[in-house]
Amino acid sequence: MSKRRAPLRSTAPRARRRASKVTPLRSPPTRAPVDAGREQSPTVGKNKKKIRRPHRMTKVLIVSGLVVTTIGVGGAWALRQPFLRVQHVTVLGARHESITEVLQVSGLEAHPSMFALSSNAIERRLLVLPWVQRATLSEHWPNSVTLTVHEATPVAVAFNSKHQLQYVDAQGRDLGPAPLHANYPTLIYEHPLSAAWPFEHAGIGAALVAAQLPRAFAAQVSQVVVDAKGVVQLKMTTPVTFVLGQPVELKDKFVSIASVIAHSTLGPGDVVDASVPGELAVTGPPPS
Repeated sequence: MSKRRAPLRSTAPRARRRASKVTPLRSPPTRAPVDAGREQSPTVGKNKKKIRRPHRMTKVLIVSGLVVTTIGVGGAWALRQPFLRVQHVTVLGARHESITEVLQVSGLEAHPSMFALSSNAIERRLLVLPWVQRATLSEHWPNSVTLTVHEATPVAVAFNSKHQLQYVDAQGRDLGPAPLHANYPTLIYEHPLSAAWPFEHAGIGAALVAAQLPRAFAAQVSQVVVDAKGVVQLKMTTPVTFVLGQPVELKDKFVSIASVIAHSTLGPGDVVDASVPGELAVTGPPPS
């Protein structure tokens, strides 16, 4: 008796089941080529900045160091060159101070470097000279300068403690020797408290009055007298004396004096009290 064979079973379902368990392979994602013109992500940009910044700073420091060194070397070289030192000096305005002394005191005689010139420093040095009131300096590169000296203006003369006649300016400064025939009023300090030059200190009132005398009668003033209390008198060539008192309200006092001179007859030795403007009092000469 023949054996029956069992019917064949299809394996397809099982194969499908197995296939369903197999994970399908995925192709790796394709990366687009990096375009050189596109901007990168912020993170990459920041990283690159952090990398480049020290490099740029180093370049800046190196260049700065080279510039400073070049300037320093060039400056030192320039200071040593004779064609950049003062070679020609023109002095203007020096009438009473000699040009030789002006050059020596100013320091320009030593041919300083043009780079080292200071107008203020030169002026300070020149102020030690009696006549110099101020000074200005003009530079003309590469090696010439013009020094302009502004001298003080004398307003009177006065005798010093050695009985030598000296010019005096409006601040009462002693400017230097004056000739005996100098056409200026003479300052007199009555009963000085010391033998030192008085007209910059206690006698300054006499210099201030002399500097403001009007043209109407300035030529007639022979002496400007001041005492220890500051009272000022004008002694005229006639001779008549005008008492000004303290050197204040000078303009009004001068107007009153000019009016008296023009409209009154004054005799030699008369004394006119003009200490109060508009209230003049005339007295005769003091008893001899």
